[in-house]
Amino acid sequence: MQKLAKTQYPIHNLLQSRWSPLAFSQQVVEPEKLLSVLEAARWTASSFNEQPWSFIITTKKNPTEFDHLLGCLTETNQQWAQDAPVLMLSVAKLRFDRNGKENRHAFHDVGAAVANLVIQATAVGLFVHQMAGFDVEKAREVFGIPDDYEPVTAIAIGYLGDPQKLPENLLQRELAPRTRKPLEKFVFTGNWGQFFDTPIAKR
Repeated sequence: MQKLAKTQYPIHNLLQSRWSPLAFSQQVVEPEKLLSVLEAARWTASSFNEQPWSFIITTKKNPTEFDHLLGCLTETNQQWAQDAPVLMLSVAKLRFDRNGKENRHAFHDVGAAVANLVIQATAVGLFVHQMAGFDVEKAREVFGIPDDYEPVTAIAIGYLGDPQKLPENLLQRELAPRTRKPLEKFVFTGNWGQFFDTPIAKR
């Protein structure tokens, strides 16, 4: 199953073919591929090279830990994420190591690291679905996350599964076309809301 982005302008095939499925196969993710996607996250740019990201990883090889993370997800996300072979949490360190001050870019940098992870996953045939729908405080308690760190997203990683196994409400989401706002809705110049109107954009 492919859901290629219908882009306004050309982009790299990895970006065009990346999407977030709900139907995952229970096929095990090879350790070398998992380490590869984490290595891609490792080499992400960050403010002052602080690298404020951490990842908590669970796999079905350790069902107790996997179920602990699954139990932090919303009920809707549990419906489909239970089939993914890998569940993760991304976590942001909220203060700089260099001076102890607040790092207001921490969430940005963690997001950038996960974006690198996602593209590397796509390159090696894996799919990733990031989730905002999880209980942050429960995750903090279950995994002993310190106070100066903040859980950011839950993440499912694996191979594509059969969408027909999804409940009807989730199947409709899975089969729906991908959509995005057009560039003119968020690319501005001069004043807020004034589209960056280049000659190529007028074609």
